[in-house]
Amino acid sequence: MVAKPIGAAAVIIDDGRVLLVKHTYGRLNWELPGGVAEANESAEETAVREVREETGLRVRVERFAGVYYERAADMHHFVFVCRRLDGSQAAQPDRVEISACGYWPPDDLPRPISDFTMRRVRDALVGTDTLSLVDVPPRQWLE
Repeated sequence: MVAKPIGAAAVIIDDGRVLLVKHTYGRLNWELPGGVAEANESAEETAVREVREETGLRVRVERFAGVYYERAADMHHFVFVCRRLDGSQAAQPDRVEISACGYWPPDDLPRPISDFTMRRVRDALVGTDTLSLVDVPPRQWLE
């Protein structure tokens, strides 16, 4: 039996802006904080751990926002809306996987970014859980 990878990401809103991280690899794109689950870790635990590793922030999950199936990677992506637990502490990039962290207005997200990232942000901000699996097409990149 082949295990499928599970990914999880966090949508963190502060003063109406969404936290994004900039990768140090690949397209050097802006993305939601998140990553691939480790052994014996739930998707929710993955999102919380990845935020901590990538930004130094402690968060708690407030609600489930959706699950997406990326056929090109044969991977399920879980998205959670999270709340910061550390008050005014600034997000700090880990400088290994992440070169920068920043908060952006949802209608003016930075480039380069994928349409998949933009969709997950938009869906999370709607405020209703995605109750069915969303099948996402191959990513399109916006430069």
